[in-house]
Amino acid sequence: MNDQTATVMVDLIISLDGYASAEGWPGWWGLEGPEYLAWLDEEAKKNFTTLMGANTYRLMSSMSGQATGSDSGFSQEEGDSLAGLAAVPKVIFSSTLKEPLAWPHSELVSGDAVEAVRAMKQTRTGTLSTLGSLSLCRSLLSAGLVDRYRLVVFPVITGKTGRERIYDGYPDVALDMVDSRTFDGRLQLLEYVPRVIDAPLGRSGG
Repeated sequence: MNDQTATVMVDLIISLDGYASAEGWPGWWGLEGPEYLAWLDEEAKKNFTTLMGANTYRLMSSMSGQATGSDSGFSQEEGDSLAGLAAVPKVIFSSTLKEPLAWPHSELVSGDAVEAVRAMKQTRTGTLSTLGSLSLCRSLLSAGLVDRYRLVVFPVITGKTGRERIYDGYPDVALDMVDSRTFDGRLQLLEYVPRVIDAPLGRSGG
């Protein structure tokens, strides 16, 4: 048996009011800075395997391909980040996609995502990190499979234009902070160990 199990990390970027994106806003809400981009570059060099669902795969593989063009419409930083995803090991959970997948280094899993990740924790090493895929993140968290819950909070409230509410459908979760950092004086990295709970903190239940 493998003594070194993989770590599962939910990795999200969010607005202060809990949205994953906003209509009409650019990527990263237009607030990425040099410290944050340098950190992303360093993270990309680590032993991560990216987990995503079919919708995220379709969107990100298309954007990654566009980013390699000379007139992609992306900023230099966005283009580099998207294009670099092609080289990252990826596991795609889908019952509708068929092999072979066009995006390089993509492995298709057609069975139950929660059970597949449960097995992957025991058979793989390194970090299994989500990309987008909010329903996958929610399912993994609810199943108690998430070892790290990492957010980068962008200082905007997008009550009018926000899309993809992140926390809808979540169980109650206690978060024990293990890391925090500020990028470029405005973006806040928050990393937690999550614990799904059945009763409010400070009470023994009942």
